[in-house]
Amino acid sequence: MRQILQSLANGRTEVAEVPAPRAPRNGVSIRTTRSLISAGTERMLVDFGRSGWLEKARQQPDRVRQVLQKARTDGLLQTIDAVRSKLDQPLPLGYCNVGVVVEAGAEANGFSVGDRVVSNGAHAEVVAVPRNLCARIPPNVSDDAAAFTVLGAIALQGIRLAAPTLGERFVVTGLGLIGLMAVQLLRANGCKVLGIDPDPAKAALAREFGADVVALDKGEDPLAVAAAFSSGQGVDGVIITAATSSNEPVSQGAKMCRQRGRIILVGVAGLDLDRADFYTKELSFQVSCSYGPGRYDPQYEEAGQDYPFGFVRWTEQRNFEAVLDMMAAGSLNVTSLITHRFAFDQAPAAYELLAAGGQPYLGILLEYAERPEQELRVRTVQLNASGAATSAPRVAFIGAGNYAGRVLIPAFKETSARMQGISSGKGVTAAHFGRKYGFASITTDSETLLSSPDVDAVVIATRHDSHAHFVCKALQAGKHVFVEKPLAIAQEQLTQIANAWEAAGSGGTRPQVMVGFNRRFAPQVQRMKSLLGGVREPKSVMITVNAGAIPRNHWTQDPAVGGGRVIGEGCHFIDLARFLVAQPIVESSVRSMGGNGLPVEDDNVAITLGFADGSWATIQYLANGHRAFPKERIEVFCAGRILQLDNFRRLRGEGWSGFSGMNLWRQDKGQQQCAAAFVRALESGAPAPIPFEELLEVSRVSIELGEAARH
Repeated sequence: MRQILQSLANGRTEVAEVPAPRAPRNGVSIRTTRSLISAGTERMLVDFGRSGWLEKARQQPDRVRQVLQKARTDGLLQTIDAVRSKLDQPLPLGYCNVGVVVEAGAEANGFSVGDRVVSNGAHAEVVAVPRNLCARIPPNVSDDAAAFTVLGAIALQGIRLAAPTLGERFVVTGLGLIGLMAVQLLRANGCKVLGIDPDPAKAALAREFGADVVALDKGEDPLAVAAAFSSGQGVDGVIITAATSSNEPVSQGAKMCRQRGRIILVGVAGLDLDRADFYTKELSFQVSCSYGPGRYDPQYEEAGQDYPFGFVRWTEQRNFEAVLDMMAAGSLNVTSLITHRFAFDQAPAAYELLAAGGQPYLGILLEYAERPEQELRVRTVQLNASGAATSAPRVAFIGAGNYAGRVLIPAFKETSARMQGISSGKGVTAAHFGRKYGFASITTDSETLLSSPDVDAVVIATRHDSHAHFVCKALQAGKHVFVEKPLAIAQEQLTQIANAWEAAGSGGTRPQVMVGFNRRFAPQVQRMKSLLGGVREPKSVMITVNAGAIPRNHWTQDPAVGGGRVIGEGCHFIDLARFLVAQPIVESSVRSMGGNGLPVEDDNVAITLGFADGSWATIQYLANGHRAFPKERIEVFCAGRILQLDNFRRLRGEGWSGFSGMNLWRQDKGQQQCAAAFVRALESGAPAPIPFEELLEVSRVSIELGEAARH
């Protein structure tokens, strides 16, 4: 199938061939018939992509500060690679989709094949969407009209926050698609509306919908018009649907409002507010969040957990339904908002229209031609021939997220491995990295990679809760496995993996299992290991991790999905200590920050490990530090000597004969060496780079500590 992708690096828009997505268990896949270009949001993205580096930096000063801080801690070259990688990834455009359900997951909650639905799916011939981001279309609402539903929900949510009552007077500033729908929704609430926009054509449309307008093209003063409109009392509220960096819309809105009026920002405006404008009138100011309650909540959007109807009357899905009902009743007219139509194949021309800015436009519809069902349902696309037969292992990737694309795939590409196949949930990242790194095929069906006789080894780079499942499936299929940490997030999963590993060796040669514990392969850690190899005395290892805060609702913080930060990331440092000491872990403990009325923070922990030879290690994994401090510091005290490694760039030794330090131009955490060691072991038939028993040991300790840290 085909999908519209945009490059943030250069702003180029293309209709790309990608594998069709599979319906999520709690959602549906939809064959698209129409989609609407969101002129404001999508033009902003196109303009950003086409701007130069300096203009990109000017538009995102907060990101610039983050980049400069990263350069100070991680090094300039590492930072440049990270920025280029981020800009290199294609961005799926669009979020106003109409189509017909062609596949329904087991928990799609009443959605069935053949249903005509709207969703926030992208501009693509087939989209896969969770159930809470879909709504059925009433029979008397056309596909053309339904394409405006999502934008209508954005307008509706802003109005809900304003809480208009019958007879109130409102101003709508910015008469684009959302503003013109806001005018109609306010009129349907029994409100008088004053519209403001510099474009006289948009103002004329607002007048057709029953609004008074400010004739800016004729020099009318908005404040004077608003005063007359409100009979000198001030308006009850202002809905700002404009997109501008100017502070004027908010300042002007405050001056227009009556005592205790309401200002709702739906669009984008400067927020350098004047306290005096708000203080004497006790004005309310609120920013509206997209479609409504549930937006950006992964439990609602991704997991499909709805809010109780009696407590959250209007969610984003219920706002979709309300907009559709307004269309069905004839209270919301969007037909007159359609100014352009493009065949889906001609989508790049639609974006040229946006970028050029010379021709006026409002609603730009993309129309999708009928194609044979079998063409739209293709989940595997062949890109290249597998190449001549060699002894090099054929590797497939399951998962193509940011870390896989920026680190793991390039690392394996530098080895002798043949890049056989790559899969991702929605196909976009698999298509991008598949073409960039020369994979033979791209797919949204990971099972085909696991069962393929053309795949020798599988790299698992999915979310943590799926690692154990894919490891077991790969072992059952006789594949070697490289799994990005952690190996598992629960003890029962470790048991399943151990049993699968034992069973896989019952018929002869057992597949290798490798976890991406790359830090032990870093060149400076290898140097530390060689120095410590001659020391028989117990060692004291101190590891400080300035991990930085991650939002509590991020998937890595969810014990059921990411396992939490001790299991998901702290395992790296438990493995590093185990490697440096080279002795089994015989005891472990953890202390979390919090208690005495304060929440327990399991990403601020102190871990203590005891080893069989009397060595010990302490790991301080902290999210409450400052970014200017090195992210990772490793110190080893032993036999009157010291080693100190800062951020995998500067290694200093004290008391070592013939060694005082080892510094690198760029940070090297051993990712390339880790992948290379795995591939070499497969080629030569040598033992696994990390013994399987040691992987189980580190994983078991990590899970025990992670579970203890949460209590």
